[in-house]
Amino acid sequence: MNSILIIAHAPLAHALRQCALHVFPDCERGLQSLDVQPHVSPEETFAAARIAMAQLGTEHVLVLTDVFGATPCNVAARLVDGVRSKLVAGVNLPMLLRTVSYRHEPLDALVSRALVGGTQGVMQVAITAPQNQARKRNDQSDHDHQQ
Repeated sequence: MNSILIIAHAPLAHALRQCALHVFPDCERGLQSLDVQPHVSPEETFAAARIAMAQLGTEHVLVLTDVFGATPCNVAARLVDGVRSKLVAGVNLPMLLRTVSYRHEPLDALVSRALVGGTQGVMQVAITAPQNQARKRNDQSDHDHQQ
């Protein structure tokens, strides 16, 4: 079974792991997180990432990072080998839950699952009045902006 390592800006990695454990409490051993602290050097972060990867103790690891080109991603890019470990940037909770759900699949398939889960989990949600209820007069206009 594949393991998953999340490397992200603090406190996102830990928070994502906790969310995944809330849904899948049985994945604790195969899911590791590393919060990248603002005043820690990339070299120290890389050393911590190597330890986190070793603690997973599995042959195949999917590494998920938050922002392409930022320190967590740059550290992870040095960590993965492209064969036994792969890297996907842009982690979100739907992506993580999808990868945890399919962690038994081959690593290349897991990468595909991560990409699909991440993109399908992002959508605009239409706001409508509850069924059989008209909008109130003091509601914002139909042209208001979402934030």
